[in-house]
Amino acid sequence: MKKSIHGTEHIPKWKIDEIQNIKDLIASHSMFGVVSIEGIMAKQIQNMRRNLHDSTVLKVSRNTLIKRAIEEYGGDVSKMADYPEGQTALIFTNDSPFKLYKKLEKTQTPSPIKAGAIAPDDIVVEKGPTGFPPGPILSVLQSAGIPVGVEAGKIAVKETKTVCKAGEKVSSKLAMALAKLDINPLKVGLILRAAYEDGIIYMPDDLAIDESEYFDKFVFGAQSAFNLSVNASYPTRDTIESIISKAQSEAFNLGVEAVILEKGVIDTLIAKADSEMFTVAGIAAASNPDAVDAEITDALGAAASSAASTQSESVSDAPVEEESGDEGEEESSSTEDGFAGLGALFG
Repeated sequence: MKKSIHGTEHIPKWKIDEIQNIKDLIASHSMFGVVSIEGIMAKQIQNMRRNLHDSTVLKVSRNTLIKRAIEEYGGDVSKMADYPEGQTALIFTNDSPFKLYKKLEKTQTPSPIKAGAIAPDDIVVEKGPTGFPPGPILSVLQSAGIPVGVEAGKIAVKETKTVCKAGEKVSSKLAMALAKLDINPLKVGLILRAAYEDGIIYMPDDLAIDESEYFDKFVFGAQSAFNLSVNASYPTRDTIESIISKAQSEAFNLGVEAVILEKGVIDTLIAKADSEMFTVAGIAAASNPDAVDAEITDALGAAASSAASTQSESVSDAPVEEESGDEGEEESSSTEDGFAGLGALFG
């Protein structure tokens, strides 16, 4: 006995089988989507099927059968019956909707626009040379409203111009001109209209995510959390070493600033005291040479000579000839005397 619709219309068996096949595909996959196949040739669809992952099924069928299958499936799935229109196909997968959206974007390729088609976006012709020599094409471009002229023996677009705004119909003259200029305003491919997963319907805008932007946000969030943990001294596996290092550094600085005579800071305190003493001695000696005793004066002189020698060596490009052995011994003796004076002064 044949099944019927509303008790009067009989459905051929192939339609019943097609509806059941769609319902089975919905049941056997975690997610499915309604996609537009507008403007795609049958051969291109076959190629797209082959390029899709093995776990992804592309199903082309009549809209009436698609809607009936979705409605008969029931539940939240029935809301997807609003989206099949025009040239439609269904796509089934166990991937997430986000992965499916990215996969479908890769199927889209630029394509010429036909006369009478509606421009999906503004169509812009950029200023610059076309590579065409003067000839009949000049009038073709001009009749399409494209500002062109002859420059350096070639046809050139004189200024950037929007020749058709989004939502407007493309004239036959413009379609011919765009084809001549190799401008392809359309993107032909599987365009997602809606996707269903676990009771949720996702629209294309929900799935169009800039991964690099979100990655940068995750990195910034991780860095901020790390800094907060360290600055708040909140120990975690990832921050404990930095917290200990920070605490050690702060303890060391405190010891130096507060002049705490501990083993870990005593060398730095002595070096700091030495530096401050020499600074004061230098100022005092410049004002009154008799204000500083001979040992400190000699030490200051040795330090000044060493600094001058280092500076001279760093700026000189001329090769240095070897001095005789006696002069080298005298220089060495003088340097050793200077360091000996420093050693005797500071123990």
